[in-house]
Amino acid sequence: MATPEKAAAIAELTEAFRTSEAAVLTEYRGLTVAQISRLRASMRGHASYVVVKNTLTKRAAAEAGITGLDEHLQGPSAIAFVTGDTVEAAKGLRDFAKTHPALVIKAGLLEGKALTPQDISKLADLESREVLLAKLAGAMNASLSQAASLFAAPLSQTARVVEALRAKVEQEGPDAGPTASSTEDVAEGGDSTTGSESSEQA
Repeated sequence: MATPEKAAAIAELTEAFRTSEAAVLTEYRGLTVAQISRLRASMRGHASYVVVKNTLTKRAAAEAGITGLDEHLQGPSAIAFVTGDTVEAAKGLRDFAKTHPALVIKAGLLEGKALTPQDISKLADLESREVLLAKLAGAMNASLSQAASLFAAPLSQTARVVEALRAKVEQEGPDAGPTASSTEDVAEGGDSTTGSESSEQA
């Protein structure tokens, strides 16, 4: 490969490292071209799967300030550069590797931090962004529904409380305000007058 072509390849890889949410380094020895195409299709929208040359990748990683990959850049290498949902990309690689053992997940990066194959497996076990958003939306809808019922249901009870307090003020005089105990009694549906007041009236 001519020097200008190498420089262009390094620049492209460097940009991919800098702009990706995550990157997963794999070895694809034994996979057919058709299988690699299926893997790429399975991750479309979440990651691009790129076959790379180790020497050029080492230089690109260095230019991007990436460390921790050099020792894993051996044998036929390919990198999944994640620009979408990191969890979905990890799931795609993990699931493909289960049915195609020739795909070996060797290492990864997430926001500049090194990942082991075990870390990537744990990522794959997480719920996707879409699932989390759906759960959040469901929780918000439930909260709104609960709030609506709280606003609607107590209206008649609130009216009774207000009326009882008004009657108590009229009975005791304009200067008497509702006390904490009287409010609690009314709210619980009890008599708005205290025991001593009842005995006096009797």
